[in-house]
Amino acid sequence: MRRENLPAAIFTFLALSALTVILLIITAPPRADLSNYIAYATIQPAKITLVPQTIMGEIDPYQPTPTPTPQPGEITIRSVVQVHGTEGTGLRFRQSPNLEGEELFMGFDTEVFNVLDGPRQADGYTWYFLAAVNDANRKGWAVSQFLIVIPQ
Repeated sequence: MRRENLPAAIFTFLALSALTVILLIITAPPRADLSNYIAYATIQPAKITLVPQTIMGEIDPYQPTPTPTPQPGEITIRSVVQVHGTEGTGLRFRQSPNLEGEELFMGFDTEVFNVLDGPRQADGYTWYFLAAVNDANRKGWAVSQFLIVIPQ
């Protein structure tokens, strides 16, 4: 290309580039208004299976680990239990799972609770951490002696 044609080539290049940018701006779709949208996230808890260690050799990772099936009437985490058999004296709920734990409140016969933790052994008793079904502020440790499982 000759030197005298260089300014014309540059001018043509710039003009075509400007025209392309203008056409892209004009034909671009309008931006969506996202101010009325709400993002939702679904979180699913991971299923964890604990695998016991063996003394002799390795565990077959492809062999499923059996999970114990609770017996009818057995208290387990997520069970629903009812205070029963206190003969009107009530069941003491404590801050910690032992007889030295601070008394928080009394649960009376027929009151229903969700089992959140346990069992724990202390002072000759089996303790469970319970929360009232109708009042999540009423929660504490209680002995299993005065609890019965409500079948679900």
